[in-house]
Amino acid sequence: MDCEKVLKKYVPMTETAFYILLSLTRPRHGYGIIKHVNEISNGRIQLGSGTVYGTLTKMQKDGVITVFADAERKTVYEVTEIGKVLIRAEITRLKELHHNALTYEGEFT
Repeated sequence: MDCEKVLKKYVPMTETAFYILLSLTRPRHGYGIIKHVNEISNGRIQLGSGTVYGTLTKMQKDGVITVFADAERKTVYEVTEIGKVLIRAEITRLKELHHNALTYEGEFT
């Protein structure tokens, strides 16, 4: 799938997809993703394995991540160049959202 199609399909990202992709700053296996997302969200997000593997399968099919087996024959997930473009686009969108929230939050007090 080309980059433009991926961006249109994923942006805005679900929180689950965002955190899964964000956790792939280095290659990880599924359980490692679950643990990392739990850590970086301070326990707020506790992903189930069905959710994670379903999202990873979709991302792999769309070319956002790639999959390989490590020395212990565990399935390991790694972000692709398209995935990096996607996460940067979503981070830019979230920065705008954050900026506007801070700018206008006083209007609602």
